[in-house]
Amino acid sequence: MAGWKLASAYAALVDEFGTLDAVFALKGEEITRDALSEVIRVECGGGHYYVKRYRSAGNGIRAYLPRLRIKAEWQNLHHFVEWGIPTAEVVAWGLQRKRGAFVRGALITRELPATENLWMLSNLGDPRLGDAAWVDQISRQLAESTRRMHDHRFTHNDLKWRNLLVDDEGKLFFIDCPTGGFWCWPFLAYRIVKDLACIDKVARKVLSRSQRLRFYLQYSGVKRLTAYDKQRVQKIVKFFEGRE
Repeated sequence: MAGWKLASAYAALVDEFGTLDAVFALKGEEITRDALSEVIRVECGGGHYYVKRYRSAGNGIRAYLPRLRIKAEWQNLHHFVEWGIPTAEVVAWGLQRKRGAFVRGALITRELPATENLWMLSNLGDPRLGDAAWVDQISRQLAESTRRMHDHRFTHNDLKWRNLLVDDEGKLFFIDCPTGGFWCWPFLAYRIVKDLACIDKVARKVLSRSQRLRFYLQYSGVKRLTAYDKQRVQKIVKFFEGRE
């Protein structure tokens, strides 16, 4: 059984993206590859697209899980759109099962033009990170989108700088969220701290303490730290201690 959907706005690309067979026949620039999946970049109809293809769900019972990694990824990107969080446009998605077991699946997203991930900017020492106004612009967007996500009891679970893209106009995008999910209390509190700690892990190396604090205040919606906030900030700062 195969379930595959092409967004109506991309009906003109039905020959390239209209079926799983067609998608798995695509050739393009290899971006990443591992034992389970691969990502290629292709050009179709004057646009560029990222095609993530899964040929395995892993060993054992994983192939029979109702919500596989590839399915979670496209569902989570759809959640971002629903919540008004800027992300890559989902063009086509779906998977194939045989006797209940996963066979293959894919996700196609449109390339976000003129974007770079924040980790790359920090790694290259991009001068924009030294521009207080630009950092504040990005910080406010990141705080708002992260809070909006958490308000839905959802956490990204891999909210690292490499999964945050910024374009040449200073607009921020969330990408790559296959392990994100919904949580109830008290597990939600831990997962929220993890998301914020992932952001701060690089921030502490390239931003000032006042910029990091300002981001937290923007995220929490308060003007100064409460006793609860101070406790949570300590958890964020210490989250990765002994794990690296």
